[in-house]
Amino acid sequence: MPYVKTRDGTDIYVKDWGSGRPVILLHGWPLSSDSWDPQMMALADAGFRAIAYDRRGFGRSGQPWSGYDYDTLADDLADVMAATGADSDATLVGFSMGGGEVARYMSRHGGKGVIAAALVASVVPYMLKTEDNPHGTPEDKLAEIGENIQKDRAHFFRDTFFKQFFGVGVISHPVSDDVLDWATTTALQAGLKPTLACAEAFGHTDFRPDLASFNVPTLIIHGTSDQTVPIDAAGRPASLGIANSQLVEYDGAPHGLFATHGDRLTNDLLTFLGR
Repeated sequence: MPYVKTRDGTDIYVKDWGSGRPVILLHGWPLSSDSWDPQMMALADAGFRAIAYDRRGFGRSGQPWSGYDYDTLADDLADVMAATGADSDATLVGFSMGGGEVARYMSRHGGKGVIAAALVASVVPYMLKTEDNPHGTPEDKLAEIGENIQKDRAHFFRDTFFKQFFGVGVISHPVSDDVLDWATTTALQAGLKPTLACAEAFGHTDFRPDLASFNVPTLIIHGTSDQTVPIDAAGRPASLGIANSQLVEYDGAPHGLFATHGDRLTNDLLTFLGR
């Protein structure tokens, strides 16, 4: 069953590997479920059922004009869980933008069927800098993302965004140029409208009211050198606001942990799931 049709008729591409207790992985912006492949392989080999899907507008999923708000994205998650039968004893793992879908599912759908959650370099609880969120990203910096995407999307992703995403600099080069090329190609599979609309959603959605809905053990993983989603605006306040959560900080790590620290991330997820 490679596709699931959501309640509003959008076709969502789903990868469903292995058997056992379900682990549903939500990918980051502007990538696809393929970014989770190494972790999915390890989960399936360890006796779990690994499920990941391309967010609407991205990868191989449909590209409707609307539905890129987090309420709709959480409904998509609920529809995928129901269609795959992974709606009990499930663990939700959200990377970056995907963490917002986990948070909104927990509040909007009451965490139905979820027994554990993980937020990896997640945008939760709030990315925008405000008076009561001083460590967030300034509005003008968020606006620059949209401007650069509309000006030259390929150049922005390849030569600016993904270098910061993976911590590539003059001296530091934790991933190959091939990974940068793959990420750019994957990002360009998404439609322009979904790319811009989702950037607006993750940059301006306040998940602080959703934190109280996390009523399951929650693992929070974040790199201390994450410049895309700074830890002081995300991982650390999320751990303070979510009861029964555990924060694991990757010292000096950038945003794209699934590639730069893939083995460690996989091991930490498996250890958490084994509890």
